[in-house]
Amino acid sequence: MSDLQKSFAKSRLARLPPEPPPIFDELDEERDAQAMHLHQDGGHDDDSSSASSSASSTGTVIPSPSKNLFARKGPSGRQGPLSLSWTEFYAQELYLEEDVDGIHIVHHAYLTPPTDGGPLFVMHHGAGSSGLSFASCAEEIRKILPKAGILSLDARNHGDTTQSRREGGGSVETDLRLETLSRDLVFVVRKTQSKMGWEALPDLVLVGHSLGGAVITDVAKKGELGSKVLAYAVLDVVEGSAMDALQSMEKYLMTRPSRFPSLASGIEWHTRSRTIRNSTSARVSVPSLLRQEENPADPSKPWVWRTNLAETKPFWENWFVGLSKKFLEARGGKLLMLAGTDRLDKELMIGQMQGKYQLQVLPEAGHFIQEDQPAKTAQILVDFYKRNDRSALVLPPKVGDVMATAAMEKGVGRGGGIGGGGGGSPFKRPFS
Repeated sequence: MSDLQKSFAKSRLARLPPEPPPIFDELDEERDAQAMHLHQDGGHDDDSSSASSSASSTGTVIPSPSKNLFARKGPSGRQGPLSLSWTEFYAQELYLEEDVDGIHIVHHAYLTPPTDGGPLFVMHHGAGSSGLSFASCAEEIRKILPKAGILSLDARNHGDTTQSRREGGGSVETDLRLETLSRDLVFVVRKTQSKMGWEALPDLVLVGHSLGGAVITDVAKKGELGSKVLAYAVLDVVEGSAMDALQSMEKYLMTRPSRFPSLASGIEWHTRSRTIRNSTSARVSVPSLLRQEENPADPSKPWVWRTNLAETKPFWENWFVGLSKKFLEARGGKLLMLAGTDRLDKELMIGQMQGKYQLQVLPEAGHFIQEDQPAKTAQILVDFYKRNDRSALVLPPKVGDVMATAAMEKGVGRGGGIGGGGGGSPFKRPFS
């Protein structure tokens, strides 16, 4: 390079902006550490909405203000999982009071009301989960179908739904029979209608995951919500495999942690164990599954599960017996979403071959389909609604109307009717 070229290059470099601040170096190091962590785990978040997808191949990190990317690091110097508020996914929360059988129940639910005649997706979570299990999926549904509404409840002994005796105090006996949960779901829907001042219910699409699938199927079969139920979708549960899985349920409960030192560690356990494969979903749903004890038995681990799944054992068989038969017989469009075809039992395999329901398989998802793959689940649910939307149907004309119109046109064409002896009928066909 000549002296003239060197002089020119130095003058150009002098006008360049200064080096970026150290924070970006720290972010690059953290991104590299996360990439190494994911590589060692042999996987990554399986949905485009996952936090890890925010880092591009060029090392650019695009922060989302709502996701608190630049949150303060913990004592170890490493940024832990951060919880997300329900307000980022739903418009409001409801507390619906009810007195039944000497018990005062405050049903808790999350709601985003429908607009412009849109449908209401009614969501019911699985055992041990909460209404926030559908938070990420609800957000994706609204992106695709902005006029849609979402109602996602916390079942008894789950989330923020509470029970107390009206008189005498004392604890309330656990009642998670399928009949009880189905009645609760109908009450929440009707009470929401009353609280929101809706003259009539909007069109309903019932969606249930695991235990929730059994509940919404039972509600659809009983028909207590009437013709407003357009369709229902069951997520990753069928009778045969569910009954088989009950044999190993106790073993699973013994192997998972019973306590956590912090809320962040609870979120991290769900993602590291691949129980929930999407970090954003875990950050919004897991906090509702844990509570902090006031006087913990182990002060180093004060966070425990809100729902004691071991206590639900007496109801396990009641939830799923007869599920396949009810699913095939209930009125309305039917959708079954599974994480693998191996979950189909004989009755459902026959029903599938006969075209009695729609089957969607998401092999890249785990058991929590709506959390692992919220965008794909939402797209499938919206398409499912559109296929069953009665307002979009064009019905064929009635035979009597066709014959009456034909007779009228024949009479007019002969000059014996309205319009004299001229050409065609002045009337339009009612079905044209």
